Amino acid sequence: MQPQYQMGYDRAITVFSPDGRLYQVEYAREAVKRGTTAVGIKAKDGIVLLVDKRVSSKLLEPSSIEKIFQIDDHIGVASSGLVGDARRLVDMARVETQKNRVMYDEEMDVEMLAKQLCDFMQYLTQAGGYRPFGTALLIAGRSEGQFRLFETDPSGTLLEYKATGIGIGRNAVMKVFEEKYRDDMTIEEAIVLGLEALHAATEGKFDINMVEIGVVSNSEPPFRKMSRDEVTGYVGKIEKPEAPATPT
Repeated sequence: MQPQYQMGYDRAITVFSPDGRLYQVEYAREAVKRGTTAVGIKAKDGIVLLVDKRVSSKLLEPSSIEKIFQIDDHIGVASSGLVGDARRLVDMARVETQKNRVMYDEEMDVEMLAKQLCDFMQYLTQAGGYRPFGTALLIAGRSEGQFRLFETDPSGTLLEYKATGIGIGRNAVMKVFEEKYRDDMTIEEAIVLGLEALHAATEGKFDINMVEIGVVSNSEPPFRKMSRDEVTGYVGKIEKPEAPATPT
């Protein structure tokens, strides 16, 4: 049971407790930790976003579960946590990228977009009558020929990664990345590594209906979601690994 003095800092308004904590932000982070796993991996020729959609019922249409969103031709986002909160941020990001095109006649810089979203998320941690967003985002894009991968946090914190994960399986996927990630990986190798990480995060409970993949590359347009047939081919490599050669 919480101490009486603490409960006053545990209600609707996000204010500091006497020991310097923001409980509403911590609860928002817990919402992210309970969300499905999403991973992002930067390769030498692009970025891969992969998500576990966790189909909870055989009556559910897997295509109705959306965890990877296109923001602009060159930017994609993967989310974990409250999907409704993520969709609100996605809508905001789409508006900002289109405003940038109208005003400056050019694509919006990936880092600039990520900072604008995080500024908005941070504002909700200090404004009365609001709550923090219960979602985290992986923002992947191409700017001036460079591939960038950012992770946001409900507090408004922004970090850039080579490979990272969010959601309930973060610890498992980060362990895989720490062991196997290489800077010279191709997109195909990054997809396989990402699927291995999701496989570890889901403890082998893994099939084609659970996986969604988005790719940022040097093609035009730079960002696209993979078709079901493409995803099936990659998932098959994880579900049925090649048997080791028999010694002669």
